[in-house]
Amino acid sequence: MSNILISNDDGIFAVGVRTLADTLAQAGHQVTVVCPDRERSATGHGLTLHHPIRAKEVDYVFDDRAIAWSCSGTPADCVKFALSAVMQTRPDFVFSGINHGPNLGTDVLYSGTVSAAMEGVLEGIPSVAFSLASFSAFEFQPAADFALKLLEKLSGTDYPKPPLLSVNVPPVATSEIAGVAVTRQGLRRYIEKFAKRFDPRGKSYYWLEGEIIEDIEQPEDVNLPPHILTDVQAIRDRYITITPLQYNLTDAVIVKHLYQQDFFSK
Repeated sequence: MSNILISNDDGIFAVGVRTLADTLAQAGHQVTVVCPDRERSATGHGLTLHHPIRAKEVDYVFDDRAIAWSCSGTPADCVKFALSAVMQTRPDFVFSGINHGPNLGTDVLYSGTVSAAMEGVLEGIPSVAFSLASFSAFEFQPAADFALKLLEKLSGTDYPKPPLLSVNVPPVATSEIAGVAVTRQGLRRYIEKFAKRFDPRGKSYYWLEGEIIEDIEQPEDVNLPPHILTDVQAIRDRYITITPLQYNLTDAVIVKHLYQQDFFSK
């Protein structure tokens, strides 16, 4: 059985994280949950540096076999706190989610769910971010069941380095899932605007609004064969998508271009 740390960005009381933690705990795995005490979606990899972090144990939300804490910090804070102050032994895996909503394409740059998993892999721990690819669906069990199957696969696999995986599960019944696809990161764009509103005292404020542009051309990746679909494409066809990510943002194509141009020699 594996020792698993679970976090999220939807907060300690979110149905997704409870479904994931309870499913793994009931399967006999050792589960520790450390989550934000409120929703912290789209916080990216932010850390709390100028305020104290407050945390307390929670004993009434999860399966009795799971240890759970709420934390006032961000998802990345939660993982750091768990590894340094809660867990007595280093976890075998860090799982994040199940997020209520997709983390596809460029969403991963803003996602607190992905950042919690990324914090795990920064510590050399294999990590997975799980997302239910819908804001209106509320059935998390198919995603939790897949997390259990994926855990079995990962436990028996040797990796060249600890993986960081972003998994998106289509919001359909298990019988309607087309399969599992290893994908590459796609592109999601938004038409964004800031709506101007007024509070009861007549002072103006702004609220970010956005509309997803779904039907856009997906970029090619020179390092991967063209038959590998993007996560955006595959989720439309009802596939569970597994997208390996990395925190090293170096653009090898531009590095080579600047080097070949002898950029600073003139």
